[in-house]
Amino acid sequence: MSREQAILVGCQLAGVDDERFRYSMEELASLVATANGEVVAELTQKREAPHPATYIGKGKTEELAAIVKQLEPDVVIFNSELSPSQARNLTKMLGEVKVIDRTQLILDIFARRARSKEGKLQVELAQLEYMLPRLSGQGEALSRLGGGIGTRGPGETKLETDRRHIRRRIDDIKAELVRIAEHRGRYRERRQKTKRFKWRSSAIQTPANQRFSIG
Repeated sequence: MSREQAILVGCQLAGVDDERFRYSMEELASLVATANGEVVAELTQKREAPHPATYIGKGKTEELAAIVKQLEPDVVIFNSELSPSQARNLTKMLGEVKVIDRTQLILDIFARRARSKEGKLQVELAQLEYMLPRLSGQGEALSRLGGGIGTRGPGETKLETDRRHIRRRIDDIKAELVRIAEHRGRYRERRQKTKRFKWRSSAIQTPANQRFSIG
């Protein structure tokens, strides 16, 4: 399986020292590798605060767009969580490339590793709740660009559907998780009752080698 090419974008905000920021970017690169991706470029910027529209500044966004055009990566991954409006704006400005953030990348990794039914449902719930406010614009882009990093997991195709369907699916998942938890509780209770019964039974048994004297 070929590894997806990713551009990492980080913004060192006021109050974050160089060492901490560098560690955060290295950790992001490690997460990309875990998600079967390959980092082909990295773009960073120092700012007092995130740009409200694009997280990074206008000049850096234009620089990023040029790098995307040159390298044609599969995905651009921001080191911090993007607001719904920032994600939509960046998607429009960068063109035919997926734009995701650190949270989506982590959810992607969880989706790859989920094995139990409950685990898969929990990941799907987290994906849907995270993507719901981001459906406008970005959801359409992810649908157009297909699968891969940031779109994997039990909820992969469901992320592309309308808000009403997603809200209904969220309610269904929550109800199913409650049923699973209740079933697990009943199973645990039955096991405890069985253990108590076995203990009582063994406690009243007379050892085979015990002797009694009469008279």
